[in-house]
Amino acid sequence: MDLAPDLQLPSIPEVTLRALEACQQEESYRTISEIVSVDTALVARVLALVNSPLYRPEAPIKSVEQALLRLGIRRFHTLLLTAALRQLLFELGGDEWQQLRDFWRHSLTTALTARALATLTRYQEPDEAFMLGMLHNIGELIALKTPAPEAQEYYVSHQPEVAAELVTTWGLGAMAADAMRYQQALPNELRDASHLVKLISLATRLALSDTAGIAAATTVFGLNEELTREINRRIANEVSSMAVSMGIPLDDDYNGESATRKLKQTILQQAIASQALGLADLQGPVHQVLSETVNSLTLTTGLPALCFGHSDDSLVLLSGTAGDTPQFALSAQPGGSVLTEAFTTGQPVSLGTRTPTVLDRQLLSLLRTPSLLAVPVVTGNACPGVFALGTDNANLQITTELALLFTRQLSASLAKQAQEPQDTTQPDEIQQELARQHLRSQIHEVSNPLTIIRQYIFQLRNRLDDTEVQQELDIIRDELDRAGDLLLNMSRNDKASEETDSIELNAEIKDLSRILEDSLFSDGRSSLNVLLCDHPTTLASDAAPLRQIVINLVRNAAESLTEQGGEVLLRTAAPVWQNNRAWVELEITDTGAGIPDQVRNSLFSPVATTKGKGHSGLGLSIVKQLIDDMEGIIACRTGHEGTTFRILLPAACDKNNQTD
Repeated sequence: MDLAPDLQLPSIPEVTLRALEACQQEESYRTISEIVSVDTALVARVLALVNSPLYRPEAPIKSVEQALLRLGIRRFHTLLLTAALRQLLFELGGDEWQQLRDFWRHSLTTALTARALATLTRYQEPDEAFMLGMLHNIGELIALKTPAPEAQEYYVSHQPEVAAELVTTWGLGAMAADAMRYQQALPNELRDASHLVKLISLATRLALSDTAGIAAATTVFGLNEELTREINRRIANEVSSMAVSMGIPLDDDYNGESATRKLKQTILQQAIASQALGLADLQGPVHQVLSETVNSLTLTTGLPALCFGHSDDSLVLLSGTAGDTPQFALSAQPGGSVLTEAFTTGQPVSLGTRTPTVLDRQLLSLLRTPSLLAVPVVTGNACPGVFALGTDNANLQITTELALLFTRQLSASLAKQAQEPQDTTQPDEIQQELARQHLRSQIHEVSNPLTIIRQYIFQLRNRLDDTEVQQELDIIRDELDRAGDLLLNMSRNDKASEETDSIELNAEIKDLSRILEDSLFSDGRSSLNVLLCDHPTTLASDAAPLRQIVINLVRNAAESLTEQGGEVLLRTAAPVWQNNRAWVELEITDTGAGIPDQVRNSLFSPVATTKGKGHSGLGLSIVKQLIDDMEGIIACRTGHEGTTFRILLPAACDKNNQTD
């Protein structure tokens, strides 16, 4: 297998179109990166180029968002244009278009599932899991554009190795390569695998929406069937919504030729605008630049044009391509004409069928055309000038698109020129995001040796008989745990909760208690007791995450009881008032031996477990994440007499009041 790092692979043309439009319209860097990230070919192109010697990054770029932050929108736009030009070289038939669409749907489903699982199990880099989900089956995409049948069969049958080699070449790290290499490992083989390997392997299975994937979720992360099906349902809805927003049919036959033709037109228009603008002298005062570029605008559109510059409170005619340019100045205040309306609104305005004002008639006379289109030049919050184009309304849409492309590129050049010559700083938002990305990278690098040190201390402690030394080592481990928790808190981002349905906690507890009693308390030595309050316990939540919380905590409580038996108590209370909000309280209490001291400091971290071999230690981590998503609070009280988990969940009435 001999693969070039910079592959030429087909993309869904609708995604490439949307990405180019987002760049051209100067949408936020986050919006652009989110669009590009949902296409495997574009992700591969970006990672290959940004990690090549051409850009020489200080450290490997591991996501589309990082690439955009490093390159800036203008250079990133150029990268997308070259990728789009390559797309025009692919000639796909009917069956191949269908294969490309199905590949896109499966890759995106896997990526979204990987990110959801990463968030649920508190993996530090959910975006990394998403990106690897997009790349996991890249061998299929390579096979799609490979003519030789033998080579096609090889790439399809060796997808894990293909993806692992490319990920290694792009410098994404050994753990990412392992996640690709072992993506098809059996669930029973993943019990002690790294977190990232588990995420990608399970995501690929769940993307198929079959019973084997549902069962694997229980084996790998201890997720119950109901919650797993709920995750699958939400991901399917998200993929469908994304497809609709981009005009990609999922249920009907797919043919990308129409979108490809539009892509060709978009690339051509942008190339024409860039080429024409390059003919003008863009150095000097703003009015001089505007005056110079009117000729380029006429070359781009093929239409006569006038250029007005803003000076004090007036619009002054600077130059034109419709003959002699008279001295002409007018008030910049809105007066009903398309010129002043475009200036004040910052949007293109066409004369169309509206009744022309006297100023409109004057401009039509100068341009010698039956109609008129005014297009402003906007830089930040200012409008230094307006172009007036003479039209006949026959091809108004194409004319408007070309004029907008031209003026946006001109605006970007003027904005760049307005900066200090040595000022290469980016907007504050991007600088902050760059700092955050750098911090997360540093935290990840620091966390690795901390984990190794903890493991060595644990091994060393078990070899020593000196109790005092063991206690001192325990203190060191506790401090390392505390440092690790601080690092995780520094790197974690809060996410807004989604709108959810309402459920009755007491009703759910009743249903679950019967199931749990039969499965966990059938030995006759232990018992499950339920005390439900008389007041309504309505929550603004879905049933699936709540059931996962209860099942995990009750299972832990049952396993903590001694061989002689004991009791687990579920109790609800409502309403509970705290911080001027109404809550519903759930307490789960056991009469076990309590949680060991060495576990308490990292109680909700993915590594904390006292259950021995075969347990992932993710149960409480998942519980904490689900409660966080529900905007709830969890606290733990433990000792020799047993353990109590107290959970406060927002009452539905309180949620509704806040919404109102």
